[in-house]
Amino acid sequence: MTAQRIYDTVADDFSRVNDLIIQRLSSDVPLVEKIAQYIIESGGKRLRPLLVLLSSQAAGYGQNDHLKLAAVIEFLHTATLLHDDVVDTSDMRRGRSTANARWGNAPSVLVGDFLYARAFEMMVELKSLPIMEVLSRATAVIAEGEVMQLMNVKNPDLTEDQYMQVIHNKTAMLFEAASHTGALLANANEEQALGLKNYGKHLGLAFQLVDDILDYRGDAEAMGKNVGDDLAEGKTTLPLIHAMAHGTEDERQLIRQAIRKGGLDELPRILEIVERSGAIEYTMTRAREQAALAASCLKCLPETAHKEAMVLLTDIAVARVS
Repeated sequence: MTAQRIYDTVADDFSRVNDLIIQRLSSDVPLVEKIAQYIIESGGKRLRPLLVLLSSQAAGYGQNDHLKLAAVIEFLHTATLLHDDVVDTSDMRRGRSTANARWGNAPSVLVGDFLYARAFEMMVELKSLPIMEVLSRATAVIAEGEVMQLMNVKNPDLTEDQYMQVIHNKTAMLFEAASHTGALLANANEEQALGLKNYGKHLGLAFQLVDDILDYRGDAEAMGKNVGDDLAEGKTTLPLIHAMAHGTEDERQLIRQAIRKGGLDELPRILEIVERSGAIEYTMTRAREQAALAASCLKCLPETAHKEAMVLLTDIAVARVS
């Protein structure tokens, strides 16, 4: 099953979610609507709303509120992207100029705030206190993850455990919330709700680990960003942590200095060190472990096309490295 066939499993619902997203982006302030539509329509995979659709139906949901929940998750995600790009001073995402590069930082932050507010409006409409509890907590954890990452910019002493905590908070938390709230919407039993929650967590970690590999062994055109962008921003990710731990002393010092300085002056040399130290293979092993854990969390669910798609999504998560 290809990625497209996974989306085909929920094709009609996915289309209806897209329509709902556009509908609920409406604003009396033209610039708000313009920026929000620009970032929403920028070609993302919509993995998080996909998880809502798959998890809710894998748990037996048969009504329509999963469409609204999926839109809520996408609005939360898009708001974080707008804020992230301002914090990171990014000028490119998914192969296009970022909103802050086009309209400036202030409008981007404020439209991000609008998307958070619209998400919480729609969340209230679901009339589920457990879902509101999960999503409000997730929003706080994601913000904490952003601050943790900001605190560790240009910090070459970040440990692997600290790195895993950052990527859990910053990235995996919304995956976790998407699949967990899908289960809650379906009134899944306790075992299934926990299984789907953990599925999202491990899947999100796998995706982020692979993204961090692609920063050192990726295709700029396919990724929509440049190889080495993390290094340029002074971000210490697992490939660098492993390379520093297993390279020579001179190599370790070179990477430490590059992280502290930021920029790409030493990128060709660092790419060589990352490859030779086994950092890519190590990070890939960790990603595969997380993908396998995600798949194992689905054993409590009945055999359906939606469950099959979720299992295969774990394979696709780690199949993006050539």
